[in-house]
Amino acid sequence: MKRLWLIVCMTLPMFAQIEGLSLNQAIKMLKKENLELKIARFEAKMKRLEAEAVRGMNYGKADVSLTAMRSNDAGNVFGFKLQSREATFGDFGFSDFMGAIGQGAASAGGEFGAFSQGLAQNGDAILAMAPEDLNYPEARNHYLTKFSYMLPLYTGGKLSEYSKISNMLYRMSQLDSKKVLNAKIYETKKVFYDISLVENYIQNLRKIIKNINVLEGVVRSMKKEGYAKEIDLLEVEARKAEAESMYNQAQLNRELAYQFLSFLLNKDVASIKKVRDVAPMPHVDKRALEANNLDIQKAKLGLEITKHAVALEHARYLPEVGAFAEYGSADDKLWNEFAKKDFYTVGVQATWNLFNGGVDKKNIEKAKVNYLKVKEQVALAKRGIALQVKKLRSEILSADADIRSYKKQLRFARKVYQNYKERYREGMVSITEVLIKQSKELEMTLKLLTAKNRRNTKVFELDSILNRGGSV
Repeated sequence: MKRLWLIVCMTLPMFAQIEGLSLNQAIKMLKKENLELKIARFEAKMKRLEAEAVRGMNYGKADVSLTAMRSNDAGNVFGFKLQSREATFGDFGFSDFMGAIGQGAASAGGEFGAFSQGLAQNGDAILAMAPEDLNYPEARNHYLTKFSYMLPLYTGGKLSEYSKISNMLYRMSQLDSKKVLNAKIYETKKVFYDISLVENYIQNLRKIIKNINVLEGVVRSMKKEGYAKEIDLLEVEARKAEAESMYNQAQLNRELAYQFLSFLLNKDVASIKKVRDVAPMPHVDKRALEANNLDIQKAKLGLEITKHAVALEHARYLPEVGAFAEYGSADDKLWNEFAKKDFYTVGVQATWNLFNGGVDKKNIEKAKVNYLKVKEQVALAKRGIALQVKKLRSEILSADADIRSYKKQLRFARKVYQNYKERYREGMVSITEVLIKQSKELEMTLKLLTAKNRRNTKVFELDSILNRGGSV
């Protein structure tokens, strides 16, 4: 039983929900736990590793290889022996040659003249002999161990340009990661303000439903006294059902918002600390905008990349020089007498592209055109972002005006409703007129909520453009 209780206590925190979460805490949690941010960071890390791999090409490449072979092919066997420094005259078939020479000397009886005459007469036959040892050797094992190293000495600037471009692509991936962060912070802020707005909306709906309940009580009492009709009561009940439906829908929207917040933070959130229902207007500075906006930074970085791409195409006109070194040993037994039978090779190779049909020239022109295109894209990005900021500020100011108007209309609608409710008690107006005024209060409440939500959305969009996602 104690062991079961211990397991329950250990697993409870895993399923515990977060209570009273503040916006600052949520943003800190988002940076650590959001799954999309983690994926974006992995993408940036891969770009960093790619940049490091390009830098590593400057240090050359070293390899070690071990080859094990067995063959009775005449060329292979002779090559194996020669590489193992074990080739003998016998491997060339000299035993057959020396035998033929010996027979000629024996038949000459020791006379040099006769030997020379016999050699001249039979020389072609001797040279035409197929040596058995050379053509039909025994199968041989061959173990070849080699260490090789290749080093680029001069590439015309290709490697340095590749390295610069890969580093800039890494920086580009960091900006992409920052964009994801800003987008997620935008969503987190928006859902916090949405929840706070819905909470206020729910409170207002509770008051409206409470007022309708009071009105329903008035109608029922007046009906008992004969001053109200059944249709009056049905109208009030219908309006109450409408308000309760809106209340239930608001609660479902709040629940959905909490589920989305839990998804963003990768944690279960039960409640938050309410924020102001209207987000503050961000300050816009033109210089800071151009310096901090991520899209403009990416455009400028893209311009730098195309500039180095032009230099890279120019580098194809320059020669390439590389060094090569190889050390190894070979034998019919693995690593046998390694130092005695070792060998080395060193060399330098230079290549220079002199002509390839004008392809390099066209590629340079293409790179230059691309540079000019991206340069215009940077200017377009600056003007486009500035225009977007102006548009968002105008929409925020317009929403501010709507909010002020709806607040005044809401206050007026509430007073008119209270006035008509009292006039209904006195029999001066019908219940329909009272409910029309009450519906106006509902309408203004909903419009005010919509205007605040629209304004907050634009504020957070502007924050994201200004690259102020981390501020609260």
